[in-house]
Amino acid sequence: MTFPLTWLYVPGDRPHIVNKALASGADVVVIDLEDAVAPDRKAYARAAAAELLSAPQPVPVHVRVNALDGPFATADLTALASLPGLSGLRLPKVSTPEQVVRIAELHSGPPLYALLESALAVEHAYAIATAHPSLHGIALGEADLRADLGVRHDAGLDWSRSRVIVAARAAGLPPPPQSVHPDTRDLDGLTASCAHGRTLGFLGRAAIHPRQLPVIERAYLPTEKELEHAETIIKAATEDQGAQALPNGTFIDAAVVAAAQRTLSLARRRR
Repeated sequence: MTFPLTWLYVPGDRPHIVNKALASGADVVVIDLEDAVAPDRKAYARAAAAELLSAPQPVPVHVRVNALDGPFATADLTALASLPGLSGLRLPKVSTPEQVVRIAELHSGPPLYALLESALAVEHAYAIATAHPSLHGIALGEADLRADLGVRHDAGLDWSRSRVIVAARAAGLPPPPQSVHPDTRDLDGLTASCAHGRTLGFLGRAAIHPRQLPVIERAYLPTEKELEHAETIIKAATEDQGAQALPNGTFIDAAVVAAAQRTLSLARRRR
């Protein structure tokens, strides 16, 4: 199984930046038609995205459309949802499962990803995550959520982060990627934030500048010690032995083996 670790957002009204992003090494490129594009540039950004996505692309390309209850989303979805180069639609400011169902029924085909950016959305996280088979993932939009909650310190979002992570896994969806680290020059802060996100259960992270990509990947790849431990677990585990313990006291059961297998899958990215 392939696990995307880096999701690079790029403004849809700057095609030359989008082309650079496709060669940046990001696992997924996200063309942003929403926050990164001024209202008088929305039509141009949509047309530029449609031109690019009229053909398959070398890496998965998602599009974050405009707010579903605003004046631009319908045109975005009509123009882009059926294009061969589109790998996913990212739906901003989703707060109810009905919004996901409506988009899925109107535009069948592309995988959908819901961005939860309000207190109401967090409260509805599991209902949104299970709203429709076309939904392939959920994630937080932390800037809007921070404003909605009036949170001043980053740690104040940890309860919401954990709730969305649990909702995704309970729904059988992949672990969500972290929201963006807005200071593109603060690589030490990004490293520390990724380490914290990993402990919470995130997998990978959205970025807004290519310089953030290697930091995110390093943070989410297994360390040599973690890899060695996973290999020891897989070597020791057999189908007919059931639960057991390693000489160092580590208890092994099916859940531990599954975690070790995911560690090895991530480690293959290095090779």
